[in-house]
Amino acid sequence: MTLIEGAAQHGFTAGAAFVGPDTAAEVAVIIVTYNSAADIDSLITSLRREAKQTRLRVIVADNHSADGTLEIVGLHSDVIGFSTSGNIGYAAGINAARQHLGDAESVLILNPDLVVEPGAVRALLDRVEYSAAGVVVPRILEDSGATYESLRREPTLTRAIGDALFGSRFTSRPGWLSEMVYDEGASYGTAHVVEWATGAALLIRRDVADLVGGWDERFFLYSEEVDYFRRVRDAGEVVWFDPEAVVRHSQGGSGTSTALMALMTVNRIRYIEKGHGAVYTAAYRAAVVLHELLRSYQPAHRTSLGFVANRKTWRFLPRATGAVE
Repeated sequence: MTLIEGAAQHGFTAGAAFVGPDTAAEVAVIIVTYNSAADIDSLITSLRREAKQTRLRVIVADNHSADGTLEIVGLHSDVIGFSTSGNIGYAAGINAARQHLGDAESVLILNPDLVVEPGAVRALLDRVEYSAAGVVVPRILEDSGATYESLRREPTLTRAIGDALFGSRFTSRPGWLSEMVYDEGASYGTAHVVEWATGAALLIRRDVADLVGGWDERFFLYSEEVDYFRRVRDAGEVVWFDPEAVVRHSQGGSGTSTALMALMTVNRIRYIEKGHGAVYTAAYRAAVVLHELLRSYQPAHRTSLGFVANRKTWRFLPRATGAVE
């Protein structure tokens, strides 16, 4: 059985229909896909369960997939699916989908390789109501069922040095020495305010989405979410984490490569460069060089080190191709 045949068999049997472009929605769901045929139907099916109790509009912006992703999306006639006519990047894909939000109270951005657990969307909306949060992020489970450590602190020089020296060791070290939040018991078991989280899933109050505006398309992939969360905080809004809202993430649904790992490393520097002066950026870049140098016995880190050390090579990293129709 092909992926398309499988989708046709069960795409509309697990829940309610989504609302159309001319109907008011409680949540407009944005999904940016790229060669996501193996995952997209499972996500849509899980959203249909949520649509039983929440009016959802589902928008899929496909970045020129070559594996039939958009054909699978097309089997769901109540999903707004379109091609961006190129691999324009994650931020640009979100911005393209934002043109189809219509009348919606909130915006939910999801990676295509997620499955939404029952009640997750309603839990996110309830957190907005209870706390007046501008953005809410859910708990993310790995395939094994373990909680993925998705919470982060704002990148700083001292945190970059701490992460370079210690990595995932000494997880109880002070927060000013670690960008990642490791404390699973306290940090992942209760609802609380956070600085930012990985961008796999986030619910944005619509007025906040309109206030903050589009995502920064200079980040083709990686660091666009930390930039967006910072802009949310700069606008005076608060980000909450709610463990009662749960999604499952298969990780790496868009594919991984040494080039993408290098891009992720370089974009850390680009993010700092956007908000800091030359001296601070140079010091931060040195900390990133240290991070990659200490791990350069691994081929992927050795590749990243080469890119970080030579800015002239950054133009060879993955970048947007094509344009939105």
